[in-house]
Amino acid sequence: MSAIIAIVGRPNVGKSTFFNRMIQKREAIVDAVSGVTRDRHYGKSDWNGVEFSLIDTGGYIVGSEDVFEKEIDKQVELAIDESDVIIFMVEVETGVTGMDEEVAQLLRRSRKPVYLVVNKVDNAMRQDDAVEFYSLGFDKIYPISGINGSGTGELLDDIVAALPEQEADTSNDLPRFAVVGRPNAGKSSFINALIGEDRYIVTDIAGTTRDSIDTKYNRFGFEFNLVDTAGIRRKKKVKEDIEFYSVMRAVRAIEHCDVVILVVDATRGFDGQVQNIFWLAHRNNKGVVIVVNKWDLVEKDHKTTKIYEEDIRKQTAPFVDVPIVFMSVLTKQRLFKAIETAVTVFKSRSNKIPTRKLNDTMLPIIENTPPPANKGKFVKIKFCTQLPTEHPQFAFFCNLPQYVKDPYKRFLENQLRALYDFNGVPITLFFRKK
Repeated sequence: MSAIIAIVGRPNVGKSTFFNRMIQKREAIVDAVSGVTRDRHYGKSDWNGVEFSLIDTGGYIVGSEDVFEKEIDKQVELAIDESDVIIFMVEVETGVTGMDEEVAQLLRRSRKPVYLVVNKVDNAMRQDDAVEFYSLGFDKIYPISGINGSGTGELLDDIVAALPEQEADTSNDLPRFAVVGRPNAGKSSFINALIGEDRYIVTDIAGTTRDSIDTKYNRFGFEFNLVDTAGIRRKKKVKEDIEFYSVMRAVRAIEHCDVVILVVDATRGFDGQVQNIFWLAHRNNKGVVIVVNKWDLVEKDHKTTKIYEEDIRKQTAPFVDVPIVFMSVLTKQRLFKAIETAVTVFKSRSNKIPTRKLNDTMLPIIENTPPPANKGKFVKIKFCTQLPTEHPQFAFFCNLPQYVKDPYKRFLENQLRALYDFNGVPITLFFRKK
């Protein structure tokens, strides 16, 4: 594991701008509005060959009555606890505030190496203004500009020199499971319940989660990254810039994951927006697990589960081979089953069938049920193989590929699903001339 550096400070001092510069990606959302960052945000960076992890935290506000700000403060304190080094960020434009002094007191109690960074020092006049931050009681100040990067070299030199020696980290190779769905379906609560800590802020207000954030899960013999995402709403209902960026992050999380865990609110059903998310995952050839949350709130009899499942299968047709898990985060019902199913889908997605075995099983089926004749022409499929791609793709070689129509393609896909375990995984078939 690489060393962990936490960036803390009051709101709007430029923590996320500095974080994005360090990891060289636009991971954290940056906006002039105060309080955009809520959850802890992790990223990787390196300086002179030394790798480290960065945590971007929400702005720390002492004694606030706001529900989000209270939760943000909790997240900041957790970040301080788990870090090796702390970057305490202030900004030169406003000068020393009472809030900065409160944060300074909190950090002194942590007994961890603290680096006082004065941001927005982008000219010589501001260099002189930065001197007043010595009043916070730290030995050294580091004037920097998060936007253009000036002054960050000296800061990183000193931080890297103070970091403890760490062993190699292999988390980048881990499978990624993206937890997606509509706002307030219970995505963050689901991850919090799995990992056994309040890693993400959870409230009843839609749009609480804004960023897509990775969490490493390593229990019961499973090891993977869980990605919490913002709830995806219809485009016309997305009003704020911040929410637009959040939705984009969620879509990007789908594009860069291996398995999509689609969380559905049982009280709202498998509506149009949930279907859109499902087909987005399908178009990107990702493994899919449908998790129906809040199952404890549904009035049930012996047929309810069956009826609900049939309704979902109708909406996902023709891709009906998708595992559906009914769970409740509140009562911890079938939480583990949901993860177990996602791991099974991941293994199915990575399933590679030897060419000889594939031909031995598929060619007799094709011989017994050949493609229908088209315009008096008969299609003869002579050979098939699985392509070396991330998700299952198969090439069938025949004399007249243009005459193989969709119904027969679906027939072959269903045969492959019946013979081999591709539950919850999209399959792509290609027909080539031979």
